Amino acid sequence: MPRVAVAVGSNLGNRRANLEAAIDLVLPHLRSALVSTFIETDPVGVGDQPRFLNGALVGEAGLPAPALLARLLAIEEQLGRTRPYWGAPRTIDLDLILYGDLILSEPGVQVPHPRFRERRFVLDPLAEIAPDIVDPVTGKTIAELRAALESS
Repeated sequence: MPRVAVAVGSNLGNRRANLEAAIDLVLPHLRSALVSTFIETDPVGVGDQPRFLNGALVGEAGLPAPALLARLLAIEEQLGRTRPYWGAPRTIDLDLILYGDLILSEPGVQVPHPRFRERRFVLDPLAEIAPDIVDPVTGKTIAELRAALESS
């Protein structure tokens, strides 16, 4: 089973409750899962919005990448996520960051997530629970990507 990383975030409503509910719905799809602590972060690249609460999960996936991504999107919808415009505030955001050593770019599915390497709100929680996971594009670990971001 491939080791996968999923980022979680919320900046609307009860953010902690939103993250906990999402994690409870994702966990049945991941074996041997680890969950990071949550961190509060400023919005990045989405304009003036409420602050986010972010975290991450890492585990072994029993579903293929497109099916797992579809499940994550269904969980977002179940928890009240709407997309009135790109970058809108959200009750929940679930991003498939890494899926083993898979590199996939097709309509609706891009793995690894294209912007995760430049996002501390993704790298910090991942570094807490899985610093050794390797980005198949760069060959660098999460710890190395985080260190490179800190030094830039």
